[in-house]
Amino acid sequence: MRDVAQLAGVSHQTVSRVLNGHPSIRESTRERVLRAMDELRYRPNRAARALVTARSNTIGVLSASAAALYGPVSSIGAIQDAGREAGYYVTVAHLADLEPRGIAAGIDHLLAQAVEGIVVIAPQDTVLDEIAAIGVGVPYVTLQAGHDYAEIELSVDQVAGAKAATRHLIDLGHRRIVHLSGPTEWIEGRARLHGFEAEVREAGLEVLAAPRGDWTAEFGYRAGLEVLQDASVTGVFASNDQTALGLYHAAHEVGRRVPDELSVVGFDDIPEAAHFWPPLTTVRQDFTELGRRSVARLVAEIEGRDEPTPGNIQPELIVRSSTRAV
Repeated sequence: MRDVAQLAGVSHQTVSRVLNGHPSIRESTRERVLRAMDELRYRPNRAARALVTARSNTIGVLSASAAALYGPVSSIGAIQDAGREAGYYVTVAHLADLEPRGIAAGIDHLLAQAVEGIVVIAPQDTVLDEIAAIGVGVPYVTLQAGHDYAEIELSVDQVAGAKAATRHLIDLGHRRIVHLSGPTEWIEGRARLHGFEAEVREAGLEVLAAPRGDWTAEFGYRAGLEVLQDASVTGVFASNDQTALGLYHAAHEVGRRVPDELSVVGFDDIPEAAHFWPPLTTVRQDFTELGRRSVARLVAEIEGRDEPTPGNIQPELIVRSSTRAV
């Protein structure tokens, strides 16, 4: 720090104030100190700063084992970017399983790093119930947790997205529509199923029985082979884009052309969805914005700022050529 101060022509106390974001530092001085830090490749000692300030400036992310899915990965990346911009480190704990002991171990891992707040990307009842029972002792927000956790939740409206997907098929004239549901232990899976069923009933149509599975293309393929045995089914709303990809495979095997004989809608709008053949109609979720908003809300609470933070996000139906009128 003294070397930085000498190069920048300031006192080491001024360097310390720049590092701690002190508002009294002139912008020209701040820039001079930052240039000196960059030239000397100086990096503050995180542990030493924590001892002095009694703060870790660290946010934890507790993520379910399904974090390899597009949505959680995108949200974690956005949280890391937003945390860095706000002056916070971000550390991630992935849950190896959803048993109470495994959930507690993940929380303990974060708390042992003195995190000042936690973003929970684990929208399963067991995880949220365990967190509430443990009492983590630091502020936390949840992503896609459902109405039971409305005060601490940020989400994309899953029910609205599912209704939009289903309404699109109904408006195209489809009357025999199937939903390949995601896992119902996931709050998102239940919400999408609820939105689908509500929209079908509102249109006076029959809710057709269909398999319920996971988020994988393999499930979409196996379930597709089953539901497409019914030739009267002309529309399918898949729980996510990976499931829709598996359904494409099944449709090809049984000789049902998309969209000529079968219209398909997915959910998430993964980057590959526009390159399916035919390109997939799907519901877009802005995972990046969701991650940014979670950090804004958490940091405001950590720093004791009573200020409004952005709320939930509406999904957007992206219409491509996997759907057509009957």
